[in-house]
Amino acid sequence: MEKGSRAGIVCCSDGRKAKTKEELDLLIRKLESLGLCPQLSPCIYAGNSASAGSGRERAQALMDFYRDDSIRVIFDISGGNAANEVLPFLDYPVIARTDKLFWGYSDLTVILNAIYAKTGRASVLWQVRNLLYEQGEEQTAALSEALFGKTEKGESVKESESLFSFPIHFMQKSRMEGIVAGGNLRCLLKLAGTGFWPDMQRKLLLLEGFGGGETMIASGLAQLEQMGVFRQISGLLLGTFTELEGSVPDADRRLSALVRQHAGPELPVAKTQRIGHGTDSAAVLIGGWMRLEEGRPDGQSGEEIF
Repeated sequence: MEKGSRAGIVCCSDGRKAKTKEELDLLIRKLESLGLCPQLSPCIYAGNSASAGSGRERAQALMDFYRDDSIRVIFDISGGNAANEVLPFLDYPVIARTDKLFWGYSDLTVILNAIYAKTGRASVLWQVRNLLYEQGEEQTAALSEALFGKTEKGESVKESESLFSFPIHFMQKSRMEGIVAGGNLRCLLKLAGTGFWPDMQRKLLLLEGFGGGETMIASGLAQLEQMGVFRQISGLLLGTFTELEGSVPDADRRLSALVRQHAGPELPVAKTQRIGHGTDSAAVLIGGWMRLEEGRPDGQSGEEIF
């Protein structure tokens, strides 16, 4: 990607509150400092409902960016509950013909996986608002390197500090590989029973969560078990489960026990603290190939992302 490229900014899930305008202005300036030219969707701020327009309107705003050849990348700055409302109104053949990447996290899990299921195209699980928070300097350097090959200072970053690199440890077995599907556990399950659910055969399934403690995680894993997902996938990568990990001291042990109960002892399972809702979160290419091995310092979700 070249400096001066235009970047679309959308809210396909819940709209932003008017009081966050100052934060959005700061994000625009940050992206401009990287050499991007941000272009705002008309569906950004919530109106009388939690959403910034109907599902059809938000889908149209997103598709306008896909159809605009001058837009090179699309960042979704939302989260919440409403992203699946846009799925029936997206023009998947148009998306399939472009090489631009859609970036989002949390509730945008539904769009990331729907794009892969309908087009075979990859998208990025990551929130661009991370540039503004505690790890903003590191995240900004990593995004610049991912987009342009260099940081905003013209430097390279270490492979371990790449936006798409993250440390792992294995809970079960020692190796896994496959095309990545998944994202937020609660939001992924909204696709169950729809035509937007990705084929899980031989996939590497990524799961993370924000709200909801041990019971909610167990419920989600039980549903995946009942759907036969754990018999289909080649491995399971666990990101952060924010509420659980913030409320109990032995969260990893409890999480491991839940996974073993529902997925069995033979499925390869790895854990990272760098994928999820943390402001230091790494990015993952949903629909991209990943190989993870014990002893390798980092997991890399794509050799040639751009």
